[in-house]
Amino acid sequence: MIYAVGALVAFTFFIIVGLVVSTRVKNLEDYYVSGRNAPTILIVGSLVASYLSTVAFMGDVAFSYEGYGIPMLIMSTFVLPGYVIGVIFFGRFLRRSRALTLPEYFGARFNSRAVRLIAAFTLIIGITAYLVAVTQGAGLLLAEITGFNYIVSLIIVISVFTILTFAAGAKGVLITDTLMFLLFTVATFLSIPYIFNAAGGYPDAILDSANIENKPDLMSWHGITGPDAYMGSPTEVLLWCVIIGIVWGLVISVSPWQSSRYMMARNEHVAIRSGFISTIVLALIYLGLHFTIMTVNVLNSEINPTERVFIWSVINHVPTWIGVLAISGILTAALSSASTFLQLIGNSFTKDVFRTDNISEKKLLRISRLMILFVAAITLLFTLWQPPAIFWISVFASTLFAAAWGPIAFASVLSKRVTKAAAFYSILFGTLGVVITELVIQSGIVELPSYLNSAVFGFIGSLIALIIASSLTRPTKEEITYREKLLVMPEEEYDKKEIKLTKKFPAILIISGVVIVIATFIIYYIPLYA
Repeated sequence: MIYAVGALVAFTFFIIVGLVVSTRVKNLEDYYVSGRNAPTILIVGSLVASYLSTVAFMGDVAFSYEGYGIPMLIMSTFVLPGYVIGVIFFGRFLRRSRALTLPEYFGARFNSRAVRLIAAFTLIIGITAYLVAVTQGAGLLLAEITGFNYIVSLIIVISVFTILTFAAGAKGVLITDTLMFLLFTVATFLSIPYIFNAAGGYPDAILDSANIENKPDLMSWHGITGPDAYMGSPTEVLLWCVIIGIVWGLVISVSPWQSSRYMMARNEHVAIRSGFISTIVLALIYLGLHFTIMTVNVLNSEINPTERVFIWSVINHVPTWIGVLAISGILTAALSSASTFLQLIGNSFTKDVFRTDNISEKKLLRISRLMILFVAAITLLFTLWQPPAIFWISVFASTLFAAAWGPIAFASVLSKRVTKAAAFYSILFGTLGVVITELVIQSGIVELPSYLNSAVFGFIGSLIALIIASSLTRPTKEEITYREKLLVMPEEEYDKKEIKLTKKFPAILIISGVVIVIATFIIYYIPLYA
């Protein structure tokens, strides 16, 4: 009961915050991009919070518990650089465009209504699917800790993040995201020592985890392998780490719920610093969380469903007050992602799908809020119709953007030869590649190795379409001019003090990486191999 009270208190608190922030929303830029004046802490908070949700605290940790914790950490070395690559080669230019939505950027960059529409439709389809997965996870968790009916729990969850988004838009999402980020980060790091000590502490927890009979190779670099294992051979595991890691790195670089945060930054320096800091924060969370979850096998190797592993650990081996924070943190992590997704879908429907050029700003703001309610209602219907499949829906939805948007997002900045036809067909074939491959896999027509995610085929299709279409067409004068303007750094960015501070962050990232490697060596290598 105490966990239910904690969750409901957290919900109430964030609703109040959202309503208070809504009084500061004065115009369309406030509602869509938080007035483009957000400081570093808010951008970092929203980047991390919108990335980590029930998918991370339920789906990903389940994968580690089942025997693939070390591969998850290896994969993260390819995933996390996506923040730095994304902001340097795409995010900061996206901010310069002054667009209110990502499809608006693509439409303006290529001077094409068709490109804007296809980008909008992929955004709406992909993020709606991800929103359904995150909402299902939050609904299941709320039902478990409160005893409420699953449908009632879904209605509560959707109502909370709808109120947050409807009232304050991007400005409210940024602030509540950051508060949620602080809550689940603190709760996670408070919980980890208790769970790890319950499993035997250092080094016994690591040694005992390596010797669990029903999960051999749990602590090996390749995890559990063999003919009946999910991954197959160690070679397949390594290929999975590299290929899927690169795919998720692209997700972090260009996906709407990540790259759109840079549009809200106070300046380019804030955007760049946020990318570096987010890399470090997520690396620390990944390291602590996944190592700890693997050792839970010492306490109970038969948790079912495995998505409950972190929740089970918190309830059974963490002081109640920390447990309340942790459970509330997981729920709010889901809320933060959901509110970001809902905002992006509603904004894109309003600004990109419908022609709103001749509508007053006040009326457009009202339409945007009504669209939020419409999308929330659709989300509720989908969550009731689709049985919970948190991990697989989220994988499909998120990696869709790696394929459909990855090549064209970077090419829109780096290439002077890419054209509107290339942009359109790149997004189209990337999307079709993911959808068709996923349908073929799910129908059982073919069985592909674990490392051949549908996004791989979508990315290949997108890249081929980009190259062929660019070679057959020529960019227009408008496209060339727009790109040239993007490459010019605005005058206000030439602040010597800001530049000097920003230049320190690559060094901070390198030092942090060295510290994390040393920590991994001490925690993992020394007990098992020294």
